[in-house]
Amino acid sequence: MIDQQLITTSNTLEGYRITKHLGLVRGITVRSRSLLGNIGGGFQALFGGKISIYVELCEKTREEAYQLMLQHANERGANAIINMRYDANEVMAGINEVLAYGTAVVVEKI
Repeated sequence: MIDQQLITTSNTLEGYRITKHLGLVRGITVRSRSLLGNIGGGFQALFGGKISIYVELCEKTREEAYQLMLQHANERGANAIINMRYDANEVMAGINEVLAYGTAVVVEKI
């Protein structure tokens, strides 16, 4: 069970030995911004710079996908995830999916 959230984007986890590979785990979410949010984002875009409305939406979407991936790993009995990645695609105009994925493993401290 992932209680310390041992997550890495590399193939190994420093200070730990992988004792079992449990396979791919993922979390996926699909989101869109409301009409009012798009209007607010449009106004921010007119002035240039950081568009905070969209930054917040993207961060919440990635966090949701990440938490779903952790839940999937917990269901498989993992205590770590290696090779963690994000992927994002536009499903249709204004609607995006975010996928968080990695390899669930069981590790023990060296």
